[in-house]
Amino acid sequence: MKLRILLLTAMSTFLHPQLHAQQLPYKNSGLGTEQRVKDLLGRMTVEEKVGQLSKLLGWDMYEKRGNYVGVSDKLKKAVKEQHIGLLWATLRADPWTQKTLVNGLNPVEAARATNAIQRYMLDSTRLGIPLLLSEEAPHGHMAIGATVFPTAIGQASTWNPVLIARMASTIAQETYAVGGKNGYGPVLDLARDPRWSRTEETYGEDPYLISQMGSAMIRGFQGQKLGQQDKIIGTLKHFVAYAAPDGGHNGESVSFGERSLRQYFLPPFEGAVKSGAGSVMTAYNSIDGIPCSANPWLLKDILRKDWGFKGFVVSDLLSISGLNGGHATAATAVEAASQSIHAGLDVDLSGSGYGPNLLKAVQEGLVEPAVLDTAVSRVLRMKFNLGLFDRPYVDEKVVTQKVATVQNKSVARQVARESIVLLKNDQHTLPLSKSLKRIAVIGPNADNVYNQLGDYTAPQADGKVQTVLTGIRAAVGKDTQIDYVKGCAIRDTANSDIPAAVAAAQQADAVILILGGSSARDFKTSYQATGAANVDPNTVSDMESGEGFDRVSLDMLGDQMKLMKAIQATGKPVVLVTIMGRPLNLNWASEHVPAIVNAWYPGQEGGSAIADVLFGDYNPAGRLPISVPRSVGHLPVHYNHTKPKHHDYVEMSAKPLYAFGYGLSYSSFEYSNLQVKLAEEATDFVCTVTFDVNNTGKLAGDEVAQLYVVDEVSSVVTPVMQLKRFARKNIEAGKKESYSFQLTKEDLKLWNANQEWKTEKGKFKLLVGTSSDDIRLKGEMELTKDY
Repeated sequence: MKLRILLLTAMSTFLHPQLHAQQLPYKNSGLGTEQRVKDLLGRMTVEEKVGQLSKLLGWDMYEKRGNYVGVSDKLKKAVKEQHIGLLWATLRADPWTQKTLVNGLNPVEAARATNAIQRYMLDSTRLGIPLLLSEEAPHGHMAIGATVFPTAIGQASTWNPVLIARMASTIAQETYAVGGKNGYGPVLDLARDPRWSRTEETYGEDPYLISQMGSAMIRGFQGQKLGQQDKIIGTLKHFVAYAAPDGGHNGESVSFGERSLRQYFLPPFEGAVKSGAGSVMTAYNSIDGIPCSANPWLLKDILRKDWGFKGFVVSDLLSISGLNGGHATAATAVEAASQSIHAGLDVDLSGSGYGPNLLKAVQEGLVEPAVLDTAVSRVLRMKFNLGLFDRPYVDEKVVTQKVATVQNKSVARQVARESIVLLKNDQHTLPLSKSLKRIAVIGPNADNVYNQLGDYTAPQADGKVQTVLTGIRAAVGKDTQIDYVKGCAIRDTANSDIPAAVAAAQQADAVILILGGSSARDFKTSYQATGAANVDPNTVSDMESGEGFDRVSLDMLGDQMKLMKAIQATGKPVVLVTIMGRPLNLNWASEHVPAIVNAWYPGQEGGSAIADVLFGDYNPAGRLPISVPRSVGHLPVHYNHTKPKHHDYVEMSAKPLYAFGYGLSYSSFEYSNLQVKLAEEATDFVCTVTFDVNNTGKLAGDEVAQLYVVDEVSSVVTPVMQLKRFARKNIEAGKKESYSFQLTKEDLKLWNANQEWKTEKGKFKLLVGTSSDDIRLKGEMELTKDY
């Protein structure tokens, strides 16, 4: 009888393997995560463990034939030979991946592809471990059909974390709907050199502003608890100090000491980690001779011990290989794998950094089994917490209700509106009247879809993106004639037609000139293995920004300055709109053009948002998250440099052309009634700063009030001033709003000479204003003891 039962059990297992699998502890959703991780880990071979740490490039892992979407032979081979645990950018489409609107996936097809992939993993592998799909999502899911928001530098210009959290929630919903559970972003790099190609991906130059924006993104991405429907985990990029490379060269070394790292570069990551971030990506660069992908001080001491990070760390693409490549800190690929995993790097983005190299390192005793198990456990823990084992599939029927909805488009337009910075408006040139009879719309960025979207953008269907030209045409009535002339390209000078642009301007009542830069990749661009674009002197596209395109100057390229000067010489009212990914040289425009509107890369609804501002349907209130220098000789030019104050150069002022926090409005605001109340306690204090802002203009508008602090005397050198609080509020014309900020010891602490965090006693100046160089109210507080 006993033998018969055993035979029946064996037959049942053979005929119904999933029935047996469901009885395994790690398949039991009623058990706790740690128990499930421990059980699964105990069943895995060394090869399977190593495979769980490999995140391969995913866009070749599906095949599409007509209406059929299924797994590719490449996926089957990778699963069989490498036992992979994660995929990256499976649904991505762009010139690098060679995925187009034709051979790429629309949202419904994307959901079908991820379901096919997960079904293969569950049904055709020994343990049935689902894959974690990571997707690029810094300003929208980088997939066909998804909503495209302004890039991060524009998001930061809103100075509105609540709106950014709403945006991130929308991105998460769209990514989750098609099967992605991990979004790459936010980028928390502190941008100190705008020559660097990826400035557009950052939230600017200030650690506090970046912290607020990054934490908002994580809250929007992840919700209250891991595993919620329509939520994903974020990946914080790039850990750390990636955006201030020597000479502006992407991925090269940085020259900062520990105090600078702790005071400025690390806090944005700390804030996002403490908001629950599920993943962190290491940076390509080295710091003081140690590559970030092999730095145990960063990945173990700071990230896990000091901050309590519980997620997993992933390399940037091929950064582990960089240890035995560009950095040359490892003699072999096996040694590189050993260095990284011992430093606390869990997941290899590429599959070539770990994979066979890590397996060999384990087999040769260069990596202890416990070290491997720790890394694998972090990945498995995240998969369980995300619900991948219990809910591996997505509902293909609801995709169209989640992706690119009218509501999502509305959020994109609002983010674009709030991101627009009015830099100049002499004699109330703006807003323009909709009753103008003839308007000339001129410039290379007036009607170029991809130039206004920024890097990390998928191909777009015709008509989806609202350019400035289409936005203007929609905003004005049929009685207004719109004449469009491109005039020139961003870089190429071969086909400029400035005379035609001048002729159009001469016939117009007003001219809207749209210039700047572009991060638009095309199919002629060549790429590095990391995905960064190659600078090719033989190919002149519009691209002058975006990953890989570092600059030696910040001047507008091509014939753009010639075009601007020619248009200005017509004597017609000119409004300059800049669409760009980094601060560019605006010296001449600032002196000669009456109105300047900066839109960064405003996303798919950018044209409509810009038109809203130009014609007064929206009162602009964006503020600069990064200083606009007068010259590359200014760099670095960030407002919160350490003491002493800068003196002027021989040729020009040391002050930036437009300072951090700067931005105009169609309204005017007066500040008054500053009150400072300090309550000191045994272990902390609370300083409450209140003041009033009155809208003295004729239009309702938002005002972004900013609080800066100056530590008058300190044991180590501190900044000349530092942003500590801000708030954006809408104020009706003729009305008053009260602002209230609170400061504690956390806000005023410094890393002292004894390498300890300390808030020191003494006097602190409290500066309230509309920007870092427009202070309206001044106060003071004094701490009587250290904290």
